[in-house]
Amino acid sequence: MVMRGKRFGSDESGATMVEAAIVMPLLLTLLLGFVDFGYALYQWNAASKAVQMGARLAQVSTPIASGLSLEAKTPSDPLDVGKAVPANAYDASTYNYICTADNAGTVSCTCGTNAVCKNLNVSQTAFDFIFSGNSSRAGMQTFLPMLAKSEVRIQYQASGLGYWTRPSGPVPTITVSIINHPFQFFFLGGLLGFGNITMPSMLSTVTGEDMKSTWP
Repeated sequence: MVMRGKRFGSDESGATMVEAAIVMPLLLTLLLGFVDFGYALYQWNAASKAVQMGARLAQVSTPIASGLSLEAKTPSDPLDVGKAVPANAYDASTYNYICTADNAGTVSCTCGTNAVCKNLNVSQTAFDFIFSGNSSRAGMQTFLPMLAKSEVRIQYQASGLGYWTRPSGPVPTITVSIINHPFQFFFLGGLLGFGNITMPSMLSTVTGEDMKSTWP
């Protein structure tokens, strides 16, 4: 009996299997964690490309807020007609439109700090074009398929560019942002109940070009 007890205590058969059973879940979790965070980095890059494309489309297409098509105010001195408009020469709150969509995807715009929107007509078609694109132009969602309309924010702000009585109106600075978009985790979420992390807001700012009804 003593000899059998000594043999049992010194027997190491199966130790490797036990060690592997302990270590494998940790290694698997680490490996899947690398995959998930690598995918999160991919989503970050995709979102960055999405705001760049959104800004580009907003830069050359019909403004969502039609008030931007107003002509710049007539200068007090008639001799200034055709000259460059100095910064802040016109009411910044009037030419500062922030357009967002609700959870249903319906777009609306506010006029900065001014509660009264002058000559404002919101174009759902223009917003949808920037978000989805069309058969010949990729939109924001093309690069970030999980993007929701309610996570997109488009701002048109007076920049002081353009000239007095410019037919196409003032030249705005356009900022397209993605806000409150969560990283999508698959392995960590399923295995460990790891909650989604909200992606830091990102934006792309451009200067308006020839904004006309070419697109959409």
